[in-house]
Amino acid sequence: MDVCVFGAGSLGSLVGGLLARTDDVTLVGRDPHVSAVDSDGLRITGAVDEHVSPAARTTVPDRADIAIVTVKSFDTEAAADALADVDVEGVLSLQNGMGNEATLAAHLDAPVLAGTCTYGARLADPGVVECTGVGEIHLGPRDGGTSALVDRVGEAFQSAGVDAAVAGDMPRRLWAKLAVNAGINATTALARLPNGAVVEGPAGEVAREAARETARVASEEGVALAPDEAAAQLRTVAETTAANTSSMHQDVLAGTQTEVDAINGYVVEQASEPVPVNETLANLLRAWERARGLRE
Repeated sequence: MDVCVFGAGSLGSLVGGLLARTDDVTLVGRDPHVSAVDSDGLRITGAVDEHVSPAARTTVPDRADIAIVTVKSFDTEAAADALADVDVEGVLSLQNGMGNEATLAAHLDAPVLAGTCTYGARLADPGVVECTGVGEIHLGPRDGGTSALVDRVGEAFQSAGVDAAVAGDMPRRLWAKLAVNAGINATTALARLPNGAVVEGPAGEVAREAARETARVASEEGVALAPDEAAAQLRTVAETTAANTSSMHQDVLAGTQTEVDAINGYVVEQASEPVPVNETLANLLRAWERARGLRE
């Protein structure tokens, strides 16, 4: 397939680099990273050892079979605007948070697919991405079900050696991922702790209750996700990624804007009953951002 990865940061570079084993991939990102990839190729280190040579640029190509969006949630609308003029058969979101697929669909004529990804990635240097953990990708139509396009994209991932599967229940998977992120990301970012800190102890209690609240909101939205199941999934993810620094924690360490609005903030906005843990986490992170001039 002809693949455009829009948002070639850490995750976008890793996913695009893995696909470049077998497909024609164009990474769209920022300098100096894309210039380094364009001149010397992309080096993947860590849990995956690979050197590939995708195309890399700062502007979108004229066409692609599939565009994979991996930007931060607050840049989704800008990504949609940039992709609006690309001749593309479909768009796949592999982003954190909720609402990204709806934003893309509102701006684009092409079908929008939803995806979840548990691969860990860190941009080590320009032209170098570290795979901090091999995970899996699930993808499907954003409203559930299946499609020929999803099957094609799933086959492309599998042919490239990516652990990927087509799923007909993406709404539930997105809420389950949101529950895990609501607990792990915000808690570790505020406490400045690795993911393993939420397996047990006081941080774990906060994280698990954030996940339970998210599950209750999912049920209000017609998605069957039991609170205790969400808490158990959070614990499993925290155990398997214990040494990792969550994406929101990385943002705080870098002094950059977080995705709190699309994660804990989304839970608060959608809830019809109080969700005090998510509201507290969201307010504290927003206060941190405001103090650093990252939001009004």
